[in-house]
Amino acid sequence: MPSLRGPLRPLVLIPARLGATRLPNKPLAEIAGEPMIAHVWRRASEAGVGPVVVATDSPEVAEAVSRVGGQAVLTRADHASGSDRIHEALTAIDPDRDFNLVVNVQGDLPTLDPEAIRRSLVPLEEPEVEVATLVAEIRREEEKSAPSVVKMVGAEIAPGRFRCLYFTRATAPAGPGALYHHIGLYCYRREALERFVRLPPSPLEQREKLEQLRALEAGMRIDAVAVDVVPLGVDTPEDLERAREIMAGALTA
Repeated sequence: MPSLRGPLRPLVLIPARLGATRLPNKPLAEIAGEPMIAHVWRRASEAGVGPVVVATDSPEVAEAVSRVGGQAVLTRADHASGSDRIHEALTAIDPDRDFNLVVNVQGDLPTLDPEAIRRSLVPLEEPEVEVATLVAEIRREEEKSAPSVVKMVGAEIAPGRFRCLYFTRATAPAGPGALYHHIGLYCYRREALERFVRLPPSPLEQREKLEQLRALEAGMRIDAVAVDVVPLGVDTPEDLERAREIMAGALTA
């Protein structure tokens, strides 16, 4: 990888594993004539923030990325999380530490807006922020109490900017006011990612089943930026059909 200039030097990494239980071979699922991972790689590339590399445990996924002109790196199959997978990939492809920011884009977000990736970098212009992420205001009433919709509880420090205080599957905070859906895209300072993967799972992380709580419990600062639309995460066959409908409509338009 080339040496870069500038205070913020991002590398976009997309973790993708074949062994999803609810949707086997998920990265290779066909959407609008291409595997899902190709769509995610393309969205990330269109953001234009830095090089994009897929970190995968599968030669088949790597080949699918290569066919559309992308780059992939093979990682171990036994990683507990995407964060561990991208850390292995980062160490392998950038031993000289040219990149000081790592954007973790989930490999199951084929409808992700490239602008959202660009917006995720904004909080890291402040040196105190170690990790940045995205949220969107919850509009549908049923989502406010749905455990599958992770809520960010935070202090608004500027319009559309939050310092994250907690993440939960419960309905929070109580009382009148907006609730915010957390979108699982993260931008780490390199040192923050390296520290994070060394930490053991934390008590609240294990209780809520939310990895980001490990960082908060360790005292790391996470800030969030609000975006207008929650990208569709493809976890089930029903999600996959919805993604196919959305992408078919976009291609028609």
